Amino acid sequence: MKKVNISSSEAELTRDLERYREKALALGATNACLVRASQIPVDEAVVLKCQIPRCFGFGVSANCPPHTLKPEELRQHLKKYSWAVFFSMDVPPEVIVRDKATIKERVSAYQDISKIASALESLAFYDGYYLAFALGAGSCRHTFCGKEEGCLALQGKKCRFALIARPSMEAVGIDVFQLAARQGWEIYPIGSSIKADNVPKGVLAGIVIIK
Repeated sequence: MKKVNISSSEAELTRDLERYREKALALGATNACLVRASQIPVDEAVVLKCQIPRCFGFGVSANCPPHTLKPEELRQHLKKYSWAVFFSMDVPPEVIVRDKATIKERVSAYQDISKIASALESLAFYDGYYLAFALGAGSCRHTFCGKEEGCLALQGKKCRFALIARPSMEAVGIDVFQLAARQGWEIYPIGSSIKADNVPKGVLAGIVIIK
């Protein structure tokens, strides 16, 4: 734990950012890099895809549209930040394709992304970057509360997984495909009609906006 220092040097920030990048890899990420907050692509069309065709997660949790942060709100917030740690994790394509036979593996993979994102956010927080925030992948409703009757947060109650459940990057308008492709990472669109054998690999991603 570090004391809060509002005048920390660029050299110290650079060291910390690299440490967070390495931590993401140590926690299981396949790729991790530093990106400037100003270069994170945010587009309303990404949230539109939550509705057309309608996603099974739309409206069922406090971390999914239309209940979570709007793209324009995120854009305004990102203007106050400079750097983020973006990471991805390769998973077998058959895990991403929605099949009851792989539901346990799929839930586990999405949970892993949330755990990495939450861990990095916590690390940054205790290093004095107290405004750091994380975004994960997928619907928290189905990732953590798939066997529960509903989202407690939407009922005005405490979230069952408040310290680890996060909105997905897509839920707030981040174009994950574009951001990953910019890094030179392989990423493929996987829809409900695709056959796993036709996809080289599945990819899940998360991001932590640091400072």
